[in-house]
Amino acid sequence: MHAPAILRQPETSTLSAENRLPGVTMIDTPPPVKRTRLWELDRSHHCPVIGLCLPPADLECLARRFQFKASIKNAHDLHVEAVCRAASRNTVSEAIHKQLDKLHQSYIRQFETAKTDNAVLKLWESCFASKKVAGPLWAALTHKRTSPDTRKQIHDTVHMHMHEAVAELSATQNRANQTAQTLKALAEQLEQVREKHMQTESRLRQRLEQAAAEIRQLQQSRREDNALRQRLEMLESGHAMMSMGQRLMQLTTENEQLQIRVAQTDELKQALKNACHNLTELYRERDVLQTERDTLENLLLTFNSSNTPDKKSVEPVDINNASHECILCVGGRSAQLPHYHALARQLGLKLSHHDGGQEDALSRLPEMVYGATAVICPTDYVSHAAYYQIKRLCRLGHKPCLLFRGTGISSFATALSKIAAGETSINNDPVKPLETTT
Repeated sequence: MHAPAILRQPETSTLSAENRLPGVTMIDTPPPVKRTRLWELDRSHHCPVIGLCLPPADLECLARRFQFKASIKNAHDLHVEAVCRAASRNTVSEAIHKQLDKLHQSYIRQFETAKTDNAVLKLWESCFASKKVAGPLWAALTHKRTSPDTRKQIHDTVHMHMHEAVAELSATQNRANQTAQTLKALAEQLEQVREKHMQTESRLRQRLEQAAAEIRQLQQSRREDNALRQRLEMLESGHAMMSMGQRLMQLTTENEQLQIRVAQTDELKQALKNACHNLTELYRERDVLQTERDTLENLLLTFNSSNTPDKKSVEPVDINNASHECILCVGGRSAQLPHYHALARQLGLKLSHHDGGQEDALSRLPEMVYGATAVICPTDYVSHAAYYQIKRLCRLGHKPCLLFRGTGISSFATALSKIAAGETSINNDPVKPLETTT
């Protein structure tokens, strides 16, 4: 911006007497006083003005607006470039001047009350004493009544203040570092104290728990002691002995009753066991009798369906002349021997007999066993010697042998049917059904 033109009257020395108006005296009028512009200040003042009066954020905005060459991130380079551009009147210096007037207009109005250079200096010193620097500095340096000496004095004050501020900042930083170290040491000490406190608290808690456990034990011991004391009083009074005697008699009676019940239970268990055994025997005898019955029925049916009505066919056949396979029967009743032979002939078998050592000698058994095709033996009507000798001879000679119980006709008929079907008790190898020869 350009300052408005100032109209000047021509100097008296330059006007001739002829040119002077008659009766008019020419008086020189001083030019009007105005505020000093930024670029009009001494270059040494630009550094503190931009550094103190212009906030960094506003400086960055101006740098982006006017595209400073310095980096936005480098505050020092921005400051230097702004100071350089403020040295002359240009768009940047004019913008900085307007921004400073806008920021510090309240101080500018305050300093307008000062009408002399001395008043400006006193007002500045008052603000500086109150630690108000930025706004008063701009208002004082650009005041229209401020002389160069006053500006120099203000600049020197600010310059020394900046040195003092840097020294104070350094001292403050040192104190802050020392304080941080002290704080760190105190924090470590506090942590140690806290750990010790926690350990102490843990020990106290353990002791408290132990004490509580001891108190509970003491309380339990006191309760037990009271109970024992009451029991002792009862024993000493005799009532406990009487109640114990009554209880003992009652328990003795109950024990005797339980023993009687246990004996009865054992007897019932034994009776049940015997009954089960007898029932098993009865079942077995029933099965045997059913088998014998079925066998006899089959024999009777076979006998009745025979086509030989003459009586000669039912007479005993000479064993030595029969052509059937030979079955040896050891033991049995001699009185039923004819029935044995008849049943054997009915089944188409040849039967030889040994009484098991009653009349026949046991020395004949090996020869008879080896000469027979199979052996049957009623185990409940034979001598022990014959029984064991038959088992041994049959195993050695690999003879099929059927051991059965019962000496009746039905038992014998069942045994013949089983041996004819290949069922054996000794040498259980399958035996071919005995064939008859004609």
